[in-house]
Amino acid sequence: MKVAIIDPGSGNLASVHRAFGRAAAESGVDATFTVTTRAEEVAAADRVVLPGQGAFAACRRGLDALDGMEDALREAVERRALPFLGICVGMQLMAERGLEHGTTPGLGWIRGEIAPMDPRDADAAMLPLPQMGWNGLDLSAPAHPVLSGVAPGDHAYFVHSYALRDGDPAETLASADYGGPVCAVVGRDNLAGTQFHVEKSGPLGLRMLGNFLRWSP
Repeated sequence: MKVAIIDPGSGNLASVHRAFGRAAAESGVDATFTVTTRAEEVAAADRVVLPGQGAFAACRRGLDALDGMEDALREAVERRALPFLGICVGMQLMAERGLEHGTTPGLGWIRGEIAPMDPRDADAAMLPLPQMGWNGLDLSAPAHPVLSGVAPGDHAYFVHSYALRDGDPAETLASADYGGPVCAVVGRDNLAGTQFHVEKSGPLGLRMLGNFLRWSP
Protein backbone atom coordinates (compact mmCIF):
# COMPACT_ATOMS: atom_id res chain seq x y z
CA MET A 1 0.00 0.00 0.00
CA LYS A 2 1.29 3.46 -0.96
CA VAL A 3 0.18 6.38 1.22
CA ALA A 4 0.84 9.92 0.00
CA ILE A 5 1.10 12.56 2.74
CA ILE A 6 0.75 15.93 1.03
CA ASP A 7 3.03 18.72 2.24
CA PRO A 8 1.24 22.08 1.87
CA GLY A 9 4.13 23.85 3.60
CA SER A 10 2.53 24.08 7.02
CA GLY A 11 4.88 21.89 9.02
CA ASN A 12 4.40 18.92 11.37
CA LEU A 13 4.97 16.40 8.59
CA ALA A 14 7.63 14.44 10.46
CA SER A 15 5.23 13.72 13.34
CA VAL A 16 2.54 12.56 10.92
CA HIS A 17 4.99 10.32 9.08
CA ARG A 18 6.27 8.75 12.32
CA ALA A 19 2.77 8.18 13.68
CA PHE A 20 1.65 6.45 10.50
CA GLY A 21 4.71 4.23 10.52
CA ARG A 22 4.01 3.17 14.09
CA ALA A 23 0.30 2.66 13.41
CA ALA A 24 1.09 0.47 10.41
CA ALA A 25 3.51 -1.66 12.45
CA GLU A 26 1.02 -2.06 15.31
CA SER A 27 -1.80 -2.89 12.88
CA GLY A 28 0.19 -5.32 10.76
CA VAL A 29 -0.32 -3.22 7.63
CA ASP A 30 2.34 -3.34 4.91
CA ALA A 31 2.54 0.26 3.74
CA THR A 32 4.99 2.87 2.56
CA PHE A 33 4.49 6.53 3.44
CA THR A 34 5.77 9.37 1.29
CA VAL A 35 5.68 13.03 2.30
CA THR A 36 5.31 14.79 -1.01
CA THR A 37 4.78 18.02 -2.90
CA ARG A 38 4.51 16.17 -6.24
CA ALA A 39 1.18 15.59 -7.96
CA GLU A 40 2.44 12.41 -9.63
CA GLU A 41 3.06 10.76 -6.26
CA VAL A 42 -0.53 11.48 -5.24
CA ALA A 43 -1.67 10.03 -8.56
CA ALA A 44 0.28 6.81 -7.81
CA ALA A 45 -0.98 6.47 -4.22
CA ASP A 46 -3.55 4.09 -2.73
CA ARG A 47 -4.50 6.48 0.08
CA VAL A 48 -4.08 10.22 0.53
CA VAL A 49 -3.49 12.26 3.68
CA LEU A 50 -3.60 16.06 3.95
CA PRO A 51 -2.17 17.40 7.22
CA GLY A 52 -2.16 21.08 8.08
CA GLN A 53 -1.53 23.52 10.88
CA GLY A 54 -1.66 27.28 11.19
CA ALA A 55 -4.14 29.42 9.27
CA PHE A 56 -6.70 28.16 6.75
CA ALA A 57 -5.75 30.77 4.12
CA ALA A 58 -2.03 29.99 4.37
CA CYS A 59 -2.59 26.25 4.05
CA ARG A 60 -4.84 26.80 1.04
CA ARG A 61 -2.18 28.99 -0.59
CA GLY A 62 0.40 26.30 0.11
CA LEU A 63 -1.76 23.67 -1.55
CA ASP A 64 -2.45 25.94 -4.53
CA ALA A 65 1.30 26.54 -4.98
CA LEU A 66 1.95 22.84 -5.66
CA ASP A 67 1.89 22.37 -9.42
CA GLY A 68 -1.01 20.14 -10.47
CA MET A 69 -1.70 19.05 -6.89
CA GLU A 70 -5.37 20.00 -6.60
CA ASP A 71 -6.18 18.28 -9.90
CA ALA A 72 -4.34 15.15 -8.74
CA LEU A 73 -6.05 15.33 -5.35
CA ARG A 74 -9.52 15.65 -6.88
CA GLU A 75 -8.80 12.84 -9.35
CA ALA A 76 -7.68 10.55 -6.53
CA VAL A 77 -10.40 11.43 -4.02
CA GLU A 78 -13.44 12.40 -6.10
CA ARG A 79 -13.13 10.23 -9.18
CA ARG A 80 -11.08 7.25 -7.98
CA ALA A 81 -12.64 7.39 -4.50
CA LEU A 82 -9.40 6.61 -2.66
CA PRO A 83 -9.55 6.79 1.14
CA PHE A 84 -8.68 10.33 2.24
CA LEU A 85 -7.78 11.71 5.67
CA GLY A 86 -7.57 15.41 6.51
CA ILE A 87 -5.79 16.35 9.75
CA CYS A 88 -6.40 19.62 11.64
CA VAL A 89 -6.32 22.40 9.00
CA GLY A 90 -6.27 19.60 6.42
CA MET A 91 -9.70 18.62 7.74
CA GLN A 92 -10.78 22.27 7.66
CA LEU A 93 -9.81 22.53 3.98
CA MET A 94 -12.44 19.87 3.27
CA ALA A 95 -15.13 22.49 4.01
CA GLU A 96 -16.75 24.94 1.61
CA ARG A 97 -14.80 27.97 2.81
CA GLY A 98 -12.65 29.36 5.61
CA LEU A 99 -13.09 32.75 7.29
CA GLU A 100 -9.60 33.08 8.77
CA HIS A 101 -7.74 36.09 7.32
CA GLY A 102 -10.54 36.77 4.84
CA THR A 103 -12.81 34.37 2.99
CA THR A 104 -10.95 31.54 1.27
CA PRO A 105 -12.54 28.73 -0.75
CA GLY A 106 -12.09 25.22 0.56
CA LEU A 107 -12.25 21.94 -1.33
CA GLY A 108 -16.03 21.75 -0.85
CA TRP A 109 -16.13 18.11 0.21
CA ILE A 110 -18.15 18.67 3.37
CA ARG A 111 -20.83 21.22 4.14
CA GLY A 112 -20.11 24.28 6.24
CA GLU A 113 -17.45 26.90 6.81
CA ILE A 114 -14.50 27.26 9.14
CA ALA A 115 -15.38 30.14 11.46
CA PRO A 116 -13.88 31.72 14.60
CA MET A 117 -14.80 29.98 17.82
CA ASP A 118 -16.60 31.82 20.63
CA PRO A 119 -16.42 29.41 23.57
CA ARG A 120 -18.13 30.45 26.81
CA ASP A 121 -18.29 28.90 30.25
CA ALA A 122 -21.45 28.53 32.34
CA ASP A 123 -21.18 32.20 33.40
CA ALA A 124 -20.82 33.34 29.77
CA ALA A 125 -17.15 34.21 30.30
CA MET A 126 -14.87 33.69 27.32
CA LEU A 127 -12.76 30.54 27.43
CA PRO A 128 -9.12 30.76 26.30
CA LEU A 129 -8.30 30.46 22.62
CA PRO A 130 -6.84 28.55 21.00
CA GLN A 131 -8.40 25.46 22.49
CA MET A 132 -5.12 23.78 23.37
CA GLY A 133 -4.84 20.42 25.03
CA TRP A 134 -6.73 17.20 25.60
CA ASN A 135 -10.48 16.95 25.24
CA GLY A 136 -12.90 14.03 25.32
CA LEU A 137 -14.86 12.87 22.29
CA ASP A 138 -18.62 12.49 22.00
CA LEU A 139 -19.26 9.91 19.28
CA SER A 140 -22.25 10.48 17.02
CA ALA A 141 -21.29 7.70 14.57
CA PRO A 142 -19.42 5.13 16.70
CA ALA A 143 -19.91 2.41 14.06
CA HIS A 144 -17.81 4.28 11.49
CA PRO A 145 -14.75 2.13 10.64
CA VAL A 146 -12.27 4.97 11.35
CA LEU A 147 -13.67 5.14 14.91
CA SER A 148 -13.52 1.39 15.52
CA GLY A 149 -12.38 0.73 19.09
CA VAL A 150 -12.75 4.38 20.13
CA ALA A 151 -14.87 4.81 23.26
CA PRO A 152 -16.98 7.81 24.26
CA GLY A 153 -14.83 10.13 26.36
CA ASP A 154 -11.53 9.03 24.85
CA HIS A 155 -9.24 12.06 24.68
CA ALA A 156 -7.63 13.69 21.65
CA TYR A 157 -5.19 16.59 21.39
CA PHE A 158 -6.59 19.85 19.99
CA VAL A 159 -4.90 23.14 19.02
CA HIS A 160 -7.26 25.51 17.16
CA SER A 161 -9.20 28.77 17.32
CA TYR A 162 -11.43 28.12 14.29
CA ALA A 163 -13.89 25.28 13.82
CA LEU A 164 -16.53 23.94 11.45
CA ARG A 165 -19.82 25.86 11.55
CA ASP A 166 -23.13 24.96 9.87
CA GLY A 167 -21.91 21.50 8.96
CA ASP A 168 -24.15 18.62 7.97
CA PRO A 169 -25.00 16.57 11.09
CA ALA A 170 -24.80 13.44 8.95
CA GLU A 171 -21.15 14.28 8.21
CA THR A 172 -20.20 14.85 11.87
CA LEU A 173 -18.83 11.62 13.32
CA ALA A 174 -17.67 12.99 16.67
CA SER A 175 -17.60 16.25 18.60
CA ALA A 176 -15.96 17.70 21.68
CA ASP A 177 -17.26 20.16 24.26
CA TYR A 178 -15.36 23.43 24.60
CA GLY A 179 -17.84 26.05 25.70
CA GLY A 180 -20.32 24.29 23.42
CA PRO A 181 -20.08 21.50 20.86
CA VAL A 182 -17.08 21.56 18.51
CA CYS A 183 -16.90 19.31 15.46
CA ALA A 184 -14.01 16.89 16.03
CA VAL A 185 -14.32 14.22 13.32
CA VAL A 186 -16.05 14.44 9.94
CA GLY A 187 -16.66 11.83 7.31
CA ARG A 188 -18.71 10.64 4.38
CA ASP A 189 -18.12 8.08 1.63
CA ASN A 190 -14.31 7.76 1.27
CA LEU A 191 -13.58 10.97 3.21
CA ALA A 192 -12.55 11.38 6.84
CA GLY A 193 -11.06 14.27 8.78
CA THR A 194 -10.04 15.11 12.34
CA GLN A 195 -9.98 18.61 13.81
CA PHE A 196 -7.55 17.36 16.44
CA HIS A 197 -3.96 16.35 15.79
CA VAL A 198 -4.49 12.63 15.44
CA GLU A 199 -0.72 12.12 15.18
CA LYS A 200 -0.27 13.67 18.66
CA SER A 201 -3.23 11.93 20.29
CA GLY A 202 -1.44 8.93 21.76
CA PRO A 203 -3.11 5.50 21.69
CA LEU A 204 -6.38 6.97 20.41
CA GLY A 205 -4.60 8.56 17.46
CA LEU A 206 -2.63 5.44 16.61
CA ARG A 207 -5.83 3.39 16.70
CA MET A 208 -7.55 5.79 14.32
CA LEU A 209 -4.59 5.89 11.95
CA GLY A 210 -4.52 2.08 11.92
CA ASN A 211 -8.26 2.07 11.24
CA PHE A 212 -7.74 4.44 8.34
CA LEU A 213 -5.08 2.16 6.84
CA ARG A 214 -7.44 -0.82 7.03
CA TRP A 215 -10.53 1.09 5.90
CA SER A 216 -12.18 -0.03 2.65
CA PRO A 217 -14.95 2.51 1.96
